[in-house]
Amino acid sequence: MTQPYDVAVVGEIYVDHVFSGFPTWPAPGEEVVTDAYTREMGGGAAATACGLAKLGRRVALVGLVGADDVSWFRERLAAYGVAADGLIVGDGATGTTISVSTAQDRSFFTHIGVNRQVAALAAGDGLATLRRARHVHFAMPLPRSVADAVLPVLAAAGISTSLDMGFQPAWLADPLNAPTLAAVDHLMPNEKEAELICGSPDPSVYLAHARRAGLRHPMLKLGARGAAALVGNTLVRVAPPKVAAVDATGAGDAFDAGFIDALLDDGDATARLRRGCLTGALSTRAPGALAALPDPHELRSFHDRTY
Repeated sequence: MTQPYDVAVVGEIYVDHVFSGFPTWPAPGEEVVTDAYTREMGGGAAATACGLAKLGRRVALVGLVGADDVSWFRERLAAYGVAADGLIVGDGATGTTISVSTAQDRSFFTHIGVNRQVAALAAGDGLATLRRARHVHFAMPLPRSVADAVLPVLAAAGISTSLDMGFQPAWLADPLNAPTLAAVDHLMPNEKEAELICGSPDPSVYLAHARRAGLRHPMLKLGARGAAALVGNTLVRVAPPKVAAVDATGAGDAFDAGFIDALLDDGDATARLRRGCLTGALSTRAPGALAALPDPHELRSFHDRTY
C-alpha cells in the first residue's frame, strides 16, 4: 500500500522571535533598539520537515502548539508544502525562543511550553500519522518508554526511522537510552553529541564505538568539515560545498533533510552524506533555519559542481 507521506517528522516546535543588528548588549536597565526582527517557525522538527518538503517530499509534521498559534503554524507549514495533519493543540502555550544577537555574539531565551507533552503525543494520538509515512524522523530525545512503544510498531510496518536527539547530555548519559540508539535505523549525531556517547572527540573513535554498540548505519555530522560514515570496515568521508555562509542556524537539521531525501532514493552511504552536506551547507546562505533551504534544482546544480 502506498503511504500518503514520504516522511513524518516528530519533535519540538517553537515560535522563533529573532532580533539582530544590535551594536552592543544592553546593561541592566538599558534598552537597545533594532529594525531587524523576524518571526518564524523554529525547532529542529520544523526545519527538517520544511527542508524535505522543499526537496519535493510529501511531509507531515507531528507536534504540539498552543491554541493561539495553531492557525499561524498551519499557514506557515502550508507555505512550505508541509502537511499539518499531525499538528495538535496542546494544553498550554506554544514553545517560544527569543534570539538576540550582536555582531559578536548571540543569546537565546526559551520557554518550553507544550513541547513537554510531545513524547506522549508520539506514542499516543500522533502515532496514527507516523504509521502513514515511509520514514519517520524523530527530532527529539526519545524517552525509553516511548521508544519501546513506538519503534517496534514502525519496524513491523516496514517504516524506516532516524533520530536526531540534539545536544542532550543527560539523555545521552542515561544507560537506559543506549538500546534506543541501536533500535533506530539511522542515528544522526554531530561531533559534540558523539563525544557524549563515546567519551572521545575523535570521529574515528566514535564510529568504531558505534559499530561495537550495534548501531546499524554509523555516521557522524562534522559541521564545516562535512560528514563521515562507516560502511563495513571502510571509512567514508564527504566534504561540503563551498558557500558564502551567513548563519549556521539549523544547518544540522537541514543536513538531516538531505540525508533522508537520499535514503528515500535508496542512495548508498556516500550519496546520503553528500546530499546531507549539500542541504546543510546551502541552508547557511541566509539568516535563520528556513530561508535558504535548497530546492531540487539548486541541489543538482551544487552537486554537479562539487562532486
